[in-house]
Amino acid sequence: MTRPRTATALLLAALALAALALAACKSTREHLLDSDQSQLALRQIQTKAFDTPDKEKTLRSVIATLQDLQFVIDKADLTVGVVSGTKLSGYQLKMTVTVHPRGDKQMVVRANAQYNTTPVTDPEPYQQFFAALQKAMFLTAHDVD
Repeated sequence: MTRPRTATALLLAALALAALALAACKSTREHLLDSDQSQLALRQIQTKAFDTPDKEKTLRSVIATLQDLQFVIDKADLTVGVVSGTKLSGYQLKMTVTVHPRGDKQMVVRANAQYNTTPVTDPEPYQQFFAALQKAMFLTAHDVD
């Protein structure tokens, strides 16, 4: 008589565990989708396309812009299309900028900033960088120093 009760208790426990596992999967899946959406939104903030086919001029404009914004250039590689710089002003802000072609007529610039070791998700620093870069790109295109 005790075996059916034990079997019933085990079955109920197994069902409860299965329900918990399903609930955890749903929560994890929703969290992943939220994470993907926030990553996509951050990527959109960090990326801007410029109408120029010239990768070297774009990288030179990125370097000039970072220097204008008081960054010290750590690395610059034309072949890879990466520039990184650090700004020290009572805090440490690192920015890595990649440049790559989109088709034959555009360069895509993506900036990634870190405040100390934390990624910057606030759009304002990226908006300031791209506004300054856009001015530098205009001046470079018109050979204005």
